[in-house]
Amino acid sequence: MTTQTRYAIDPTSAEAMGTEDLRAHFHVPGLFRPGEVTLVYTHYDRMIVGGAMPEGAALTLDHVAEAGTASVLDRREMGVLAVEGSGTVSAAGQSHAMEKGDVLYLAMGSGPVTFEGEAKFYIVSTPAHRACQTRLIRPGEARRVELGSKDQANERVIIQFLHPEVHETCQLSMGYTQFSPGSMWNTMPAHLHDRRMEAYLYFDLAPQARVFHLMGRPEATRHIVVANEEAVISPPWSIHAGAGTNAYSFCWAMAGDNTDFTDMDMVPMEALR
Repeated sequence: MTTQTRYAIDPTSAEAMGTEDLRAHFHVPGLFRPGEVTLVYTHYDRMIVGGAMPEGAALTLDHVAEAGTASVLDRREMGVLAVEGSGTVSAAGQSHAMEKGDVLYLAMGSGPVTFEGEAKFYIVSTPAHRACQTRLIRPGEARRVELGSKDQANERVIIQFLHPEVHETCQLSMGYTQFSPGSMWNTMPAHLHDRRMEAYLYFDLAPQARVFHLMGRPEATRHIVVANEEAVISPPWSIHAGAGTNAYSFCWAMAGDNTDFTDMDMVPMEALR
């Protein structure tokens, strides 16, 4: 297991960064490595993002020094998305068989987490103050919100798994968005939510396809070019929008003061620079 720490960056410092510095602080490549658990611990709301790729041999996630506890879920909750393939995730004496697109919520105190099978598992963990109910959620059990239009090249469905209307958590919100063929714009018009940070994992991209992820303050936008199965850490002060060279999916996960999905401040198009 490898863990990398990313520290919080203020917007003024970010605006002075070149491409490599922006990528070093906010871009997260290499999450899925055969036979490994790979984690990034960010100081934005102390979220952990990571990947597990068992490749036929079981992988166990237990002690993470950065979390400061004997086992990673002693004071944390976790969401797991099966990005590709099928496999099993086991914790607290229960095994959960997962297929591509399923999301598993693991409650605080679930103990070590074991990943098995021919799958790529995306991991998101945030601090928790109480134990909610562990639950495997299939796409058919999630809340679906259809948005956008062909004319604006943003026809998409938002599939909400860890959401107050689907399943109770302490602070973790999580789901993913899928685009219709011919659509590629996400989260535009852009918005901010200073009360919580967000992380994006882009997936279902062809090998040569790319997403141009937009970030930064509305009056000073920057971009990060992202390939398949790469993530971006989005600070609370930053917009988070983007466009791809073709349709794609992205997993969004949020942590912070509340779990109200609509708690956001819209940014008028004319304010973007």
